[in-house]
Amino acid sequence: MTGPTTGPAAKSPAVTGTPRRRVGRPVLVSLAFLAPALVALLVLRLLPAGMAVVSSLYHTSLLTGRTSFVGLENYAALFADPTFWQSVRVTLLFSVVVNPLQIAAALALAVLFTRRFGGVRFLRALVILPIAVPPAVSAAVWSVAYRPDGLLNSVLRVLGVPEQPFLTSPGQALWSLIVLLSWIGVGYWMMFLIAGLQDIPATLYEAAAIDGASAWHRFWHVTLPLLRRPLAFVLVADTVSNFLVFAPVQMLTNGGPEGSTNLTMYDIFTRAYTVGDLGLAQAEVMLLVLLVLAVVVVQFRLLRGKD
Repeated sequence: MTGPTTGPAAKSPAVTGTPRRRVGRPVLVSLAFLAPALVALLVLRLLPAGMAVVSSLYHTSLLTGRTSFVGLENYAALFADPTFWQSVRVTLLFSVVVNPLQIAAALALAVLFTRRFGGVRFLRALVILPIAVPPAVSAAVWSVAYRPDGLLNSVLRVLGVPEQPFLTSPGQALWSLIVLLSWIGVGYWMMFLIAGLQDIPATLYEAAAIDGASAWHRFWHVTLPLLRRPLAFVLVADTVSNFLVFAPVQMLTNGGPEGSTNLTMYDIFTRAYTVGDLGLAQAEVMLLVLLVLAVVVVQFRLLRGKD
């Protein structure tokens, strides 16, 4: 009779233990490759976010320089500040206008430039060209164009239209920024949509044409459904980008006139580096992050569909 420590059954622990060691080695190799990205995520994203949350709960006195824990008082001060609510209203109005405008223009140009006609590559390069120009340079160029004696008013005079104040008018300054940022952003988002359009099989359009579908029906029933994922990415990325607009506001309007262009990012900058209240500025950063997350979640829900 075979004893308990002899025979094939006695080797089973060693046999079952070997695959476990083999499985653990690829995991360690994968973690080694992921380590730089994980460290960068921790140091550049998670750690600053945690520090911002903690900093939003403190207040530093401008008189004594003493920092004290105030809890949610910074958030309460923001909710009671009319300037904060004005910046929120301006930011939401700006986003509601500029996001659909940029995406609609980018989609129209993407559909146009995926067709074959003379000069299409040259025209596409002209639309993409503003991407190569730094935003600060673009803002400087448009500041000259928006001057009372600038290019735009010169064209208006030729057309018999009165000169416009543009950046010095509370009713026109925000719209002037929207034009500037659309000039910069439309070509950028157009490239993503062109890539998505080129992934759609041409046979689907041929089948739709054989069935008698018009150009509009082909666009509505073939292009848009198959372009849903690139459109969702562009919409979310464009929304986040426009919520974080800062440089053009600082260079062209400084939040004015009369707070008409006081976007939230510029309001945060003012509180942090002009007023010197870093705790209040960090609290506004947290509220801006929550606002962006809420808008992005709503967009994902609206664009979610069956794969």
